[in-house]
Amino acid sequence: MTTMTEASVREFKMPDVGEGLTEAEILKWYVQPGDTVTDGQVVCEVETAKAAVELPIPYDGVVRDLHFPEGTTVDVGTAIISVDVGGGSAAPAAEQPAAVRPAAAAPAEEPKAAGSGRQPVLVGYGVATSSTRRRPRKGPEVPVQQVSTAIQTELNGHAPVAPAAPEAAATAAPAGTERPLAKPPVRKLAKDLGVDLTTVVPTGPDGIITREDVHAAVAAAVPVVTEPQVAPAPAAVQAPASYDTARETRIPVKGVRKATAAAMVGSAFTAPHVTEFVTVDVTRTMKLVEELKADKEFTGLRVNPLLLIAKALLVAIRRNPDVNASWDEAAQEIVVKHYVNLGIAAATPRGLIVPNIKDAQAKTLPQLAESLGELVSTARDGKTSPAAMQGGTVTITNVGVFGVDTGTPILNPGESAILAVGAIKPQPWVHKGKVKPRQVTTLALSFDHRLVDGELGSKVLADVAAILEQPKRLITWA
Repeated sequence: MTTMTEASVREFKMPDVGEGLTEAEILKWYVQPGDTVTDGQVVCEVETAKAAVELPIPYDGVVRDLHFPEGTTVDVGTAIISVDVGGGSAAPAAEQPAAVRPAAAAPAEEPKAAGSGRQPVLVGYGVATSSTRRRPRKGPEVPVQQVSTAIQTELNGHAPVAPAAPEAAATAAPAGTERPLAKPPVRKLAKDLGVDLTTVVPTGPDGIITREDVHAAVAAAVPVVTEPQVAPAPAAVQAPASYDTARETRIPVKGVRKATAAAMVGSAFTAPHVTEFVTVDVTRTMKLVEELKADKEFTGLRVNPLLLIAKALLVAIRRNPDVNASWDEAAQEIVVKHYVNLGIAAATPRGLIVPNIKDAQAKTLPQLAESLGELVSTARDGKTSPAAMQGGTVTITNVGVFGVDTGTPILNPGESAILAVGAIKPQPWVHKGKVKPRQVTTLALSFDHRLVDGELGSKVLADVAAILEQPKRLITWA
């Protein structure tokens, strides 16, 4: 029997899973002391100020210790699990492979102290200086959603290898096989139908698997490989995240909610907000939405008023480019962006998040519809990556889905404008000299008055309203 020595024990440290983050809370352990782990195997799920992410272990061995129970917030660079590699086949802890971190992340084993110059990812989040501490957990255990293979690949450098059943081994992808190319909605469809994408023959451009390819695989009765379900951690390491008194329920503020609160407070008291409103007849836009739903170019895509509102805002920004800017306090400069990373506010069980569509200004209407659909489905599944929430320039928040007429939205830190869209509903409206029932909505544009004066803000809002009233302007103003 081999004796376990200290030399064979490797310490896996909390990595910086989002560029510049300083801490993460351990939500769930997938392993226990004595379990055997392999390189790339997910051992725990953590929540940062941006999102929930599953962490893969970077070497093979046997779990020796879990240094923190679930519900503990741990600083980046702190060892969280010890693994006996039985012969030192893995890299020493001081040389933890970069593959466990996103490409742009700072090394987890070299956390910088407060005041060392480390910058927060988003203005208003700040750099945490607190030490490791215990936070309470929820009573009922919430099932953990599997983070997509794409996120695991980003963290680990390759796709995680799931143990296949003996009868399915013949169809499993061999080691080193490239991950099949497919968009998130197609991956979700394949997962729902139990289709192994490595067995699907792609017909899309550049070898991309399409929805039709997945359905064809089902029709041909292609053997599938399903992912094994991870057993929940024992209740012994769980603690309630909220607790009741006789007349109150107290819920700790942490993770995404804590970061959002800090960001909004920082934004509200840093950038001088101005909000303007306009009520507009969008009857023609609603008719266009119905026409696009029947257009073959939009088959399989989600077409709704938000799509045309987003396109209208992009056209307005192109006509008024100075609105797409940020304020550089250190350099005392206004930075005008020549690209638009369009943020879409999304309410999720973890709190409000604002993922953005990169280079939205360069997308055609069908491409924009596809990107919006992917963004929404990914957010609903709780799989939005930290990278998807970085670098936004302008945001849309659709309060109308809740039946709200309008609001005064607060800017996302680092952005110059945010458009709130109210409920679209029939109202009496003077149309061609007569009062008729028309589809009407109210738009509200908040902007940073350091960057955007009243004239510029008014032009942007007026352009959006004009396009929604006469959507043919999407063509004439393009």
